[in-house]
Amino acid sequence: MLFSDVPDPELLKTLLEPLLNDFQYWLSRAKVLLSTEEISFLSPEAHSDLLARVEQTLQEVNAAQSLFHATGCQVGLDGSAIVRWHTLVAECWKIMIHYRLGQGSQGSPIEQS
Repeated sequence: MLFSDVPDPELLKTLLEPLLNDFQYWLSRAKVLLSTEEISFLSPEAHSDLLARVEQTLQEVNAAQSLFHATGCQVGLDGSAIVRWHTLVAECWKIMIHYRLGQGSQGSPIEQS
């Protein structure tokens, strides 16, 4: 996930710090939603799986942030980890949007789209 052969630490700090903060913010919001609300358009298995993936990825992001700061911003992230995290965040955004849209109406928001 992390590698040490990277360019300028200031460039990494400028690029990675806000990205890691965004991942942490959105994954934390998804975790709260999935931990506290019933998502009627997700099966219990899909709900549980998504929550587990969010929790695992949040741990990975937190670990990456800790290593990033502990090394003085001299470690980068593997692109495949960033893509995987972004894909999960996008999946969570879709669920959150459908959930919010469905709160004021009957039935599944996916069926209404």
